[in-house]
Amino acid sequence: MRTILRVTGTDREAFLQGLVTNDVTRAPCWAALLTPQGKYLADFLIVPDGDALLIDVDERLADDLMRRLSMYRLRSDVQIERSQMTVARGTGPAPAGAIPDPRHPALGWRHYGAAGEDGTDWDAVRVAHVIPESLVELIPNETFVLEAGFERLHGVDFRKGCFVGQEVTARMKHKTELRKGLVGVGIEGAAPVGTPVLAADGREAGTLFTQSAGRAIAQMRFDRIAPGLRAGDAAVTAIPRA
Repeated sequence: MRTILRVTGTDREAFLQGLVTNDVTRAPCWAALLTPQGKYLADFLIVPDGDALLIDVDERLADDLMRRLSMYRLRSDVQIERSQMTVARGTGPAPAGAIPDPRHPALGWRHYGAAGEDGTDWDAVRVAHVIPESLVELIPNETFVLEAGFERLHGVDFRKGCFVGQEVTARMKHKTELRKGLVGVGIEGAAPVGTPVLAADGREAGTLFTQSAGRAIAQMRFDRIAPGLRAGDAAVTAIPRA
């Protein structure tokens, strides 16, 4: 389920621009709010709606996100409130007024002010394209967004200027080589989300997440991707990264 927050006031765009990972001036966009240490707190879509910006967020993250945004508001001319607006999504023909999901074409469209879904198997779509989900692959106070594919999925912009956690995120991009990240893997069998992926020598190589049709998303250490991976009773096979 999703919650829509409505952000109004003359400073709404500048306010969000200084906080979130993406360029709000190019909304609709996907973005995240991070800790000052660069760790994920919440991800959401930002959508223009007349004299407001809508924040489309997982309902389980909405209260904390609203509280944190309100802390940063200070003297800005910004008002943040919950909206009763609903959102529909699908991958078939888009209804009038729908917008493309900005993360990936495979995620289809979203329509604000409507409700419902068209029967798409969203886990299958996410697994096929290694697209993380709030509170599954994206874990508050733990996930680093570059390891979760935010740059590939158009969720971070390094040209827009500062945002909370930008220094750590930029350093990960420019000064280090990522040693782990979300990847697609083959899986024979099944295991609960969060099951450790073990290398043939028993060392922990990663964590298994969403699974669908013989494939899965896993957070993997790149230097431990090798034959013989297992997650519980399931056999895991690396799929070469594109």
